[in-house]
Amino acid sequence: MLRRFTAVLLALVTLPLFAFTTPEAHAMKIQAVKSPGGIEAWLVEEHSVPLIALRFAFSGGNAQDATGKDGLANFMTGMMDEGAGDLTAVQFQQAMENIAMRMGFEDSRDYLYGSLETLTLNRDKAVELLRLAINKPRFDADAVERVKAQLLANLAFAAKSPDQVLAKEFSALLYPDHPYGRPSSGTAETVGSITGADLEAYRRRVFARSNLKVVAVGDIDAKTLGVVLDQVFGSLPAKAELTPVPAVALPAGGQLKVVEMNVPQSVASFAVNGITRKDPDFIAAFVLNQIIGGGGFASRLMEEVREKRGLAYSVYSYLQPMQSASVFAGGVATKNEEMAQSIEVIRSELKRMADEGPTKAEWENSRSFLTGSYALRFDTNSKIANQLLAIQQDDLGIDYVDKRNAQIEAITIDDLKRVAKRLLKSDQLIFMVVGKPKNLASSKS
Repeated sequence: MLRRFTAVLLALVTLPLFAFTTPEAHAMKIQAVKSPGGIEAWLVEEHSVPLIALRFAFSGGNAQDATGKDGLANFMTGMMDEGAGDLTAVQFQQAMENIAMRMGFEDSRDYLYGSLETLTLNRDKAVELLRLAINKPRFDADAVERVKAQLLANLAFAAKSPDQVLAKEFSALLYPDHPYGRPSSGTAETVGSITGADLEAYRRRVFARSNLKVVAVGDIDAKTLGVVLDQVFGSLPAKAELTPVPAVALPAGGQLKVVEMNVPQSVASFAVNGITRKDPDFIAAFVLNQIIGGGGFASRLMEEVREKRGLAYSVYSYLQPMQSASVFAGGVATKNEEMAQSIEVIRSELKRMADEGPTKAEWENSRSFLTGSYALRFDTNSKIANQLLAIQQDDLGIDYVDKRNAQIEAITIDDLKRVAKRLLKSDQLIFMVVGKPKNLASSKS
């Protein structure tokens, strides 16, 4: 929970790892590495900066929270630097600080993520601390209670935040009676019931070699990485014990739900069934989303809702393909008296896009931006590691970086029109608003 960094490490983390002479991200070489113990990883070597970044993910995430223990994975992420092996929480964190090491964990619906950044000089000590954290966390009672108190305080704060209330209630609305619909941070009751034994049981079920993805970037070669992989992950169980998470679609028929909260500004989210990452239409949907609401001030929704009508400061959309569900979603925040009109404009623009498709200029500009900006995702070691881990998770292949821009450039305006009709089912839109919006009430189509 407590993460300590030094100025030297933070400065090195932000240094560019590659100087691209072209806008192509494939200026780097990605190696497939297999450790002596059989653990696979991707590696990008760069020895000019004395820093190593490691990213890894275990399939599972908070969808694997035990029944009645919502918030368990989130709790786990707060405990991973709270003592391991023979080191108490204070000793462990002091050891991290002494070597300018950065270690972090976070959870999502489908994954529990970990990261390590260290100076090459301190690699062996940093790797040993990571090994202890993953294989021998202590979960001491005093540390569990301290972190629990912090999490309960966070929940109390979240209950007063319209954005956080919206995130929690919207998930429950979209995925009733499904693991994706449970509160990822838990409730006061469920978090209060979590014990060190619960945390250890989760770790034993989820931390395994079968559901592990790993990427390393920086000042390390393939042979050394193989040793590191076996040291950190080699003692984990061969196979995870994951509970199957069934595929789920959003409730049919469309609806609008208002959650009243006495605040001057309402916040809203909307969603409709999306397109999976492996669907042949995903890239077209990705380009389409850039036009609709993913392109910031260049997007259609921003133009219509904010620029032309001044209804909201921000409006956006995104694609969210998960392992068991996929949605096209978005959100808007505005004054209570302007939320109804904002929703009306969003509905209208999505329907117009479905009926007419984008303009030629929108099509050309979106492809140009998405291909031209791709290299910016690879200009530091940490960004490279994050991108490659995501490519691994989506099983897109080690050559995806080289192919990605060509896939976007191949999208025609007819592709976008076809996918817009498929994706933007305005009669199926699900909206949720938190606040006191004027002239809006919960309804179902």
